[in-house]
Amino acid sequence: MSEERTLRVGRRTVTLSRPEKVLFPAAGVTKAELADYYVAVAEAMLPHLRGRPLALERYPDGIAGERIFQKNVPGYYPAWIHRATVEKEGGTLQQVVCDDAATLVYLADQACVTAHTWLSRIDEPRTPDLLVFDLDPPGNDFEAARSAALAVHALLDELELPAYAKTTGKRGIHVEVPIRRDADFDEVRAFAREVARELVARHPDRLTTEQHRDRRDGRLYLDLMRNGYAQTAVAPYAVRALPHASVATPLEWDEVADPSLRPDAFTVRTVPQRLADGRQPWRGMRRRAHGLARARERLDTLA
Repeated sequence: MSEERTLRVGRRTVTLSRPEKVLFPAAGVTKAELADYYVAVAEAMLPHLRGRPLALERYPDGIAGERIFQKNVPGYYPAWIHRATVEKEGGTLQQVVCDDAATLVYLADQACVTAHTWLSRIDEPRTPDLLVFDLDPPGNDFEAARSAALAVHALLDELELPAYAKTTGKRGIHVEVPIRRDADFDEVRAFAREVARELVARHPDRLTTEQHRDRRDGRLYLDLMRNGYAQTAVAPYAVRALPHASVATPLEWDEVADPSLRPDAFTVRTVPQRLADGRQPWRGMRRRAHGLARARERLDTLA
């Protein structure tokens, strides 16, 4: 087994240690394959990472081993890895900011399988530029998540807000709205809560905002808690720590409307070809950012 492999990534050379180490035993995906995947998707992924603090989900012994959810940057990370100092209760953290493909490869070498991004950027950390509806289905009922995503999209369309869907790489779907940075997290979450109330009023048998699982009665939970300071969402194109190395994958709305949609179709071995075929539904997403003021007015007319 080779102990090292070097990759030229842009202007940098990144060394992979133990590149043949298997991180996903069932699929046989090695550290080198994970790194190669992140090189392949970097162009599509980086616009959704740049300028955002990251939390890193690492598996040094493979996904069957210990999970390390890392927020603070270790001292041994090279100086060229960008960092951001962010406030937390009682102090500060220094978190990774991934602005280039070389950083993605270095993180893969650290067995970082999944990156989770803030909903705000380092220059205005308390002012989000994303709003997220996390559609968390009961059990493994992906069909419930797919149906809920279409309901969220329909209402956001009435509010004249752009909506983007992605699989979470697990059992759910995120619907994300790019927003202008003119409201703080409390205001954004309050707006999301009003949208969720309207959705539950329209679909009381299918959707709920009830946080207690034993009170949901089989309905899908509209999770709004990611819309808070320092909360994170799985990054688009991030790999998940599941046996088949699934990927959190941006979707076209016609794909969401297709009852045959299955999240396990998107893996480290299928997503690069999807991108090569031109399927990049979140391209140019930031250019469609909206403010929430007029959407609030439209929502009030629906209540």
